[in-house]
Amino acid sequence: MAETFFSLFTPQEIAKISSSGTRVSLPEGWSPIWKDTPADKAYIILSGTVSVRIKGQEIAQLGPGDIMGEQAILNHSLRTASLVALTPLDLIHLTAETLTKLYIEMPSFHNALEKVAAERFGDK
Repeated sequence: MAETFFSLFTPQEIAKISSSGTRVSLPEGWSPIWKDTPADKAYIILSGTVSVRIKGQEIAQLGPGDIMGEQAILNHSLRTASLVALTPLDLIHLTAETLTKLYIEMPSFHNALEKVAAERFGDK
């Protein structure tokens, strides 16, 4: 099984992260994040699959246990890609403030985000 963002945490850490956010469900076809929009939220996928798209071209797919939307918050930048739900989604919604707080207060969360960033952007 491939490593996911959530697989980097203990059950207690997952509970803390989960309780920090709000659980939301989105239907297939919805776009929770659009390119060139402000970085005001991130999501952790509990179930479902999203397509990561730049200029309409799919560059990746994310699924259960993956985080999305975190890099624009951490980089204080606009979104660099759009995300489209390929299936119905069950998500944990994290505000920018919540994500930043977890990043600062939980070393394991900080380390996991750094690992995801390195893998996604080729800084291995």
